[in-house]
Amino acid sequence: MRLDLDEAADPAARAMEWLVLGAAYFLLILFLIGVFDLFVSLYRLLVAGNFTDPAEVVALLDSVLLLLIIVEVHRTMVAYARGQPVLRIVVSAAIIAVSRRVISYRLEDYGSGDEALLAAAALGVLVLALTVGYFLLDRVSVPGRLEL
Repeated sequence: MRLDLDEAADPAARAMEWLVLGAAYFLLILFLIGVFDLFVSLYRLLVAGNFTDPAEVVALLDSVLLLLIIVEVHRTMVAYARGQPVLRIVVSAAIIAVSRRVISYRLEDYGSGDEALLAAAALGVLVLALTVGYFLLDRVSVPGRLEL
């Protein structure tokens, strides 16, 4: 009796698809909680009169970008479960994540000016590399690529 590897791998592949879909639904629940929390934070900001405080606005924007990252990770999982390409979605999520870090960048988070400069340069290189990568992914013709 000979064991067919494809046949033996099918149950594991199906189980992984179900687990990915379960994680996608979990992210949907996290997103809904995050949206609710965003509205509560916005309400508190308006009631307290701090809507002109730059630190508060940046914190609110940080929450919005975190929600966008959750959306992109959810899109990645759904596309993966459908067997669609995910690289473009992953790069866009990375751009959002690095942009979130750039927006919330504070000099006080670093011990010295050299550390702060190195971190800023690294973030700049990351933004540039991810943007060029996304541009190339958008322009390159890949046979069988599905547009999302």
